[in-house]
Amino acid sequence: MFKSLFSKRLQWHIVPEYQGTKVAEQLKDFNEVYNFKGQYIEGKVFKITLDNKNFYLKKYARFKRVVPRFISFSKVKMEWKNLLWFKKIGIPAAPLVAYGEERKGIVVQRGILITEELSNCFDLVHIADNMPERLKHKKWLSQVSHQLAEITRKLHAHHFAHNDLKWRNIMVDIKSDYPYIYLIDCPAGMKWIRPFLAYRIIKDLACLDKRAKYELSRTQRLAFYKDYAQCKKLNRQHKKQIRKVLQFFHERE
Repeated sequence: MFKSLFSKRLQWHIVPEYQGTKVAEQLKDFNEVYNFKGQYIEGKVFKITLDNKNFYLKKYARFKRVVPRFISFSKVKMEWKNLLWFKKIGIPAAPLVAYGEERKGIVVQRGILITEELSNCFDLVHIADNMPERLKHKKWLSQVSHQLAEITRKLHAHHFAHNDLKWRNIMVDIKSDYPYIYLIDCPAGMKWIRPFLAYRIIKDLACLDKRAKYELSRTQRLAFYKDYAQCKKLNRQHKKQIRKVLQFFHERE
């Protein structure tokens, strides 16, 4: 029993949609995949090409801090569980291709997450910095805002908080006739019980507004909130929540 606590265990999965494909053939060995050399993007994220299709490979190495690994899921496991759950409840997100982790006893040594590239998509920060005319197009902005309000409301209705719902984690399909949006990068998202959920909801809304206050008008930001809250007129509770959202990053910027 003591020996088993320090034995190595490997968990490696390829999603059903890719099993039996040429892509799956190239992903069958965890060690080989971890050592793939692709185009460096940032952090531990690499862009790789398999069977003439682009994917993003995210590598997780052993953490410096040990405690979190013992009291909760690993970061990579949290992210793949969230992506699988998003798909289950109909939240648009980067399609998961393969995922897994290597443990020594209960300590995570390495982890891998592979997602499909979202074609023709850019995050909202990139769009604001490089395509500002998009945000000035009222119909386009209204469509993006409505989808984002629906997705955020749906997450919160399930007692789930993204915990990093910033513009850089929201991808928009700019080539489509309708600008569909997708969530990416959600290893910190989780469900919360009532006493703690309210704070997390405020944080999600504040993260969205952090960049919005520089790019959008007060009327546009209020329209998003009303859409999220599904109200035509703000009541006392709505106004109280909005004040908390506006104050959240006030002393942190």
